[in-house]
Amino acid sequence: MDIATVFGLVSGTILILSAIIMGGSATIFINVGGILIVIGGTIAATFIKFKMSDVIGSISVVMKAFFVKMALPEQIIEEMVGYTRIAKKEGLIALEKENPSDEFSAKALRYLSDGYDEGLIQDMLNKDIRLTVQRHTLGQNVFKGMGDTAPAFGMIGTLIGLVQMLASMDDPSSIGPAMAVALLTTLYGAVIANLICLPLAEKLSLRSDEEKINKSITLEAALAINRGVAPMVLEESLKIYLSPKERKKNDDKKEKE
Repeated sequence: MDIATVFGLVSGTILILSAIIMGGSATIFINVGGILIVIGGTIAATFIKFKMSDVIGSISVVMKAFFVKMALPEQIIEEMVGYTRIAKKEGLIALEKENPSDEFSAKALRYLSDGYDEGLIQDMLNKDIRLTVQRHTLGQNVFKGMGDTAPAFGMIGTLIGLVQMLASMDDPSSIGPAMAVALLTTLYGAVIANLICLPLAEKLSLRSDEEKINKSITLEAALAINRGVAPMVLEESLKIYLSPKERKKNDDKKEKE
């Protein structure tokens, strides 16, 4: 589970609720009509913008922001260098006995052990990367769309509340509820967009970049293994994917070993 995502959502919610409670009664911030306008309208507009399968599929994609912990690039590098040593010592066929930590690496090793042509390996793995990025981008777009739509429906709710308020100026008892709808829908839209939808879209973008880097490392390593590149040479060439700080940390670890 990604602690940062959960911490951000929980702490943001607690801060908002704390401010509401400290200011007085929390029940005045609950308006069913406003909730229906913002949440219902946002969901409806999302289904208009995207296919139903895309919206439903984005739910499984966003679960990655909560429950999937990406492997670090240095871990992928270490794992692939280990497979290079095995291939050098026992041949490519020996790779079929290995059990990589992720499906993409397992696919790469299977292609190598089955003797696929280098061009075919590159094409198939590149296609996998492109389709993965495409799926992630679609999930990001769904939540970005919701983030853009929620404040708009908050404004729609505000306009509805103002119209109701102006239409009942002769009845002072109805002015308060109408004004509440007018203001609360704007609040609901802003919270949904800026605490939930837009941050999740950004987290999905980050996850997509991380996964693309990891898969690029695996792809480059698989091609190098197929060419018979030495483990040390491969390790040095893959370090380009690491930040200077990560490279230094990795080198210090090697020296201690």
